[in-house]
Amino acid sequence: MRILFDQGTPVPLRRFLTDHDVATAYERGWSSVTNGDLIRLAELNGFELLITTDTNLRYQQNLQGRSLAILVLTTTSWPRIRLATGSIVAAIRGIQTGSYQELVIP
Repeated sequence: MRILFDQGTPVPLRRFLTDHDVATAYERGWSSVTNGDLIRLAELNGFELLITTDTNLRYQQNLQGRSLAILVLTTTSWPRIRLATGSIVAAIRGIQTGSYQELVIP
């Protein structure tokens, strides 16, 4: 699966997603792109999943009819995310095209 991390998603998470092709918004030159445009660019460039830490995304963007799945992690804290990598991998494995899912990270 082609996965895009937005600006707030900790890059070390990539090490746990070895079965996937992961890129960051920064690496793509999209670090200053707004959420709506980032979603559009991700879809146009063949990404299948956006992983973000922006819990307000669903209130800011119309997510209906998207081909891109969106997984929201509820924290930017790498130590907390690292402890939840098993849950993240499982969420990615089960995510459906065009869906929106929030994963609460304790």
